[in-house]
Amino acid sequence: MSHHLRHTGPMLASPRCGAKTRSGGACRSPAVHGKKRCRMHGGAQGSGAPKANQNARKHGLFTRDAITERRQIQALLGDARKLLEEMK
Repeated sequence: MSHHLRHTGPMLASPRCGAKTRSGGACRSPAVHGKKRCRMHGGAQGSGAPKANQNARKHGLFTRDAITERRQIQALLGDARKLLEEMK
């Protein structure tokens, strides 16, 4: 038994995964060498999004310019509606 306890020190001292589990606690698995996550939370070879991920591209719908343009169009439409109501 003492032989086992003597050799578990480095394993217990290894850095732990920084991910949170679904229950809210920290993952207690050891991190993959050179990374901050364990093999289950993204430290494994080939895990993560591919380079130049097409799914992560921005579409520009919520950029500052697009929002201001939509507000200007809405204001213009509101003015046009008021003008039409006054003409009736």
